[in-house]
Amino acid sequence: MQRAAYVAEAQLYGEPFLPPLTETLEEVAAAVAAATVLKGVVGGRIVAAGRARVEGGTLLLGRFAVAPDMQRQGLGARLISALEATAGPGVGRFELFTGMKSEHQLRLYKRCGYSEFRRAPGLPGVELVYLEKGV
Repeated sequence: MQRAAYVAEAQLYGEPFLPPLTETLEEVAAAVAAATVLKGVVGGRIVAAGRARVEGGTLLLGRFAVAPDMQRQGLGARLISALEATAGPGVGRFELFTGMKSEHQLRLYKRCGYSEFRRAPGLPGVELVYLEKGV
């Protein structure tokens, strides 16, 4: 499901080697072991997933994926809210990032209360936009 969800991003950036598309099963397993992972299920099918982990006083959210046929139905916003709710004591902010061309994701994150605080280079031709939100 993650790969299917990120194909449109790969096409948008002209980059078939985005990390969510090249992550091995072992890398996924290691990331899952080190993070809180939530999934959305409809009729026994996983249709959405995301990860979060605490680093210092920040909950880092990422690897949001929604099945292509289920996108634009509010699942991303619900997933973000559910992951934010996992933050324990001592977490003072939430942080996530996306690519600068990912306009739908940027609008979603801003609707969820996130604000851009920096940009940094990613893969060649991809500028990453980092967003944050206070608890």
